[in-house]
Amino acid sequence: MSLANLVRLNVYTTDVDLLFQHYGTLAGRLGAAGVAPASTMLGVTRLAIPGLMVELEGTAVA
Repeated sequence: MSLANLVRLNVYTTDVDLLFQHYGTLAGRLGAAGVAPASTMLGVTRLAIPGLMVELEGTAVA
């Protein structure tokens, strides 16, 4: 499997404003792979592991 198989992407972040400053990096990788998965970005108070700022959850199909 590769990014080309990605059909859904959920992005959880503790700092939405900071993530938007760097979101172009992710968008560039997805664009280079020719994919535009359905996406959701959610701001959260914290993630499961202290100190993490971003969690990506992807669904891919073969």
